[in-house]
Amino acid sequence: MLSGKRILLIIGGGIAAFKALDLIRRLRDQGADVTPVLTRAGEEFVTPLSASALAANKVYRDLFNLTDEAEMGHIELSRAADLVVVAPATADLMAKMAQGLANDLASTLLLATDKRVLVAPAMNVRMWQHPATQRNIATLKGDGILFVGPDEGAMACGEFGPGRMAEPLVIVAAVEAALMDGPLKGKRVLVTSGPTHEPIDPVRYIANRSSGAQGTAIARALAALGADVVFVTGPADVAPPLGVEVIKVQTARQMADAVSAVLPVDAGVFAAAVADWRMATEAGSKIKKDGTGALPVLEFAENPDILATVSQLKKGRPGLVIGFAAETDDVIAHATAKRQRKGCDWIMANDVSPATGIMGGSENAVTLISDDGAETWPRMSKDQVAARLAAKIAEALG
Repeated sequence: MLSGKRILLIIGGGIAAFKALDLIRRLRDQGADVTPVLTRAGEEFVTPLSASALAANKVYRDLFNLTDEAEMGHIELSRAADLVVVAPATADLMAKMAQGLANDLASTLLLATDKRVLVAPAMNVRMWQHPATQRNIATLKGDGILFVGPDEGAMACGEFGPGRMAEPLVIVAAVEAALMDGPLKGKRVLVTSGPTHEPIDPVRYIANRSSGAQGTAIARALAALGADVVFVTGPADVAPPLGVEVIKVQTARQMADAVSAVLPVDAGVFAAAVADWRMATEAGSKIKKDGTGALPVLEFAENPDILATVSQLKKGRPGLVIGFAAETDDVIAHATAKRQRKGCDWIMANDVSPATGIMGGSENAVTLISDDGAETWPRMSKDQVAARLAAKIAEALG
């Protein structure tokens, strides 16, 4: 899909720079011509020889290299590409971009280019969340800079949170979207994600172990393909993706109302782990032990079935409805029955029994069940699952 496209890849300094080598390979697999630019800090993690060998192109490093300036000056280099990609984009590089600084080759190229720029941030969670970084992000977005990621997860520094560079396949999808407007341009897609919290009393609630990571990854991958994504999320552990419309809810009934308000859409991906039941009557104050050993009686009521409701709409049904089936045994059989019962087009079935580590983990192993049968995918990262699903959605919506 990137045949003949020229990518100027600026590799910033950070442990995530090792992913840039895989990114070069992935871009070239799609037919792109990649010209790497290494910052001084980037050279601490990636050698020029490695980048050059994978790109089959010269690596540019020095603003004041007389040979480079004679053969291809930085102005020409900045404008010869179809897209400039910064991966990893460190806090320092983004600060330079936001302030218009140009004291090395990378920042000078970014200031001199007349092409679109896509950045894949990567940094410590505290650096990402710092007000200065957030101000710089707002400035860059206002300038039209495109973003992909960051992801949330464990970091080399030992901390956990947003700041991990997006996976190479997700960046490739974002590159394709930036250069080709994306196969999902003009399509509106709804994604639900995360758990719901059903109150028992003001301090207790019913929930499940869903982190929201898979739903977030799907929304991000769809947006990278050009979709207009509406992201309805319960109280998830992971931060919602950037660049999409986010609607936050707490309960299943709130999620049902939000979904109804969003329709119509071209496709709906129902990745949320919605609680099946809620309290028939929520206690207005904290339920107390009375010292007698008597147990409180909890009466349950069934929550609305969001997937079935949308799947069975007579008017305004999305062209493609995708559900998720998180099972602990007889996964394919239960998911197949669920698809028939709910009336959705596809079901993404996965085994979330404790031994798999999938619920709340960074990987997933799914089987896509449709009219064509069951298609089992290998275990991979949730970002890779999302990229593959987004590509299939784009193909289905045509």
